[in-house]
Amino acid sequence: MRTFKKMMHQHRDRVFTFALYYLGQYEEAEDVTQEVFVRLWKYGDRVEAGKLEHWLITVTRNACFDALRRRKVYQAHVTSTDLSERDFAELADDADSPEQLTENSDFQEKLEHALAKIDDPYRSILILREIQDYKYEQIGDALDLPLNTVKAYLHRGRKMLREQLKCVWEDEKHI
Repeated sequence: MRTFKKMMHQHRDRVFTFALYYLGQYEEAEDVTQEVFVRLWKYGDRVEAGKLEHWLITVTRNACFDALRRRKVYQAHVTSTDLSERDFAELADDADSPEQLTENSDFQEKLEHALAKIDDPYRSILILREIQDYKYEQIGDALDLPLNTVKAYLHRGRKMLREQLKCVWEDEKHI
């Protein structure tokens, strides 16, 4: 028997991380995470155990879409002030030195900025594969896409991300 508390504990970090990378704003990601788990509380008993992860990804992604709609105007450019260095440090792996923390924070900021410029489904696929380490089949199931489409979109998404990161690094050099 699955308990809500166990399911929440097991999946909250993935839900929050997806929302944070998708939305680029810490507070909105917290709100989305809370909204997803309220839905899990209400409807979790209707979700098959084997389909829970797929359900959570779908609900999280839809909640992110709703959050973007609530902003009224989609911001194609997420500013670096949306996430403080403290927020990035919490997301970064355990760093040994302040220099490493700064480097991680700087890369995290650039990654957020680059991801914000990539449209869906590429952004969702990149987050699920490259950040959350989902398998291709899991991504296909979660987004209702055929396996070959996931692979093709991931390839294109990686190319888009490289281009966006290249632009971000070049913009920094000119400052």
